[in-house]
Amino acid sequence: MFAEDQLLPLSALQHLVFCERQCALIYLEQLWADNALTFEGSYLHGGVDEKAPRREVRGGFVILRGLVVRSLELGLVGRPDVVELHRVGPPASSDESRGDRSPAVGVPGLSGLWAPFPVEYKRGKPKADSCDEVQLCAQALCLEEMMGVQIAEGALFYGRQQRRHPVQLGEDLRRRTRGAAVRLHELIEAGVTPPAKKEPKCRRCSLLALCMPEAMSRGRSARRYLEASLHNALEGEEECG
Repeated sequence: MFAEDQLLPLSALQHLVFCERQCALIYLEQLWADNALTFEGSYLHGGVDEKAPRREVRGGFVILRGLVVRSLELGLVGRPDVVELHRVGPPASSDESRGDRSPAVGVPGLSGLWAPFPVEYKRGKPKADSCDEVQLCAQALCLEEMMGVQIAEGALFYGRQQRRHPVQLGEDLRRRTRGAAVRLHELIEAGVTPPAKKEPKCRRCSLLALCMPEAMSRGRSARRYLEASLHNALEGEEECG
């Protein structure tokens, strides 16, 4: 179990699964840069981000924004975009509530039983890797620990498609999420930024200019890279002259 002062940002898991070097540049070296993709994502989140918790009742479900969740088991803390509470029935009797974890629980200030349903907002469309699913699953694991409930499903909303994609929170995804949390703590504790590795996905990274995978990849000579850059710059000056 982790102490409160050892908790790491839950959102870092998405960066870790996408690229460990990107994660280290952001959370170890405190580097950040925006590009068109991150601006689009910030605009999308502008409609759901809340600094203070807020509750909105809509018929058979409740929308929670600005809710802080944490897991002392995983060592994570964060703020989901939205957590919905879906009404599933009347309060359980004492005999019905003796199970380990049920899919719905009572919520202070609300009558009946409610099933938490995390929703994460993303720009673009579903990705080839599982970075978004891992982030969503981590939110669910935090809610489970805090509320003593079992969450079977959540959703990812993609701005480009303007629709939700349901995500089943099965054992394989839970195992990958717990493994990512362990790896995140190892990375931060070691304090060493992994070496660069140029991949096709680098083109989509806002930290491309700071990461410099062309120059920093293993097997590449930083001296030759700088010499080539200087040569190209001098040629450009001659052409301008």
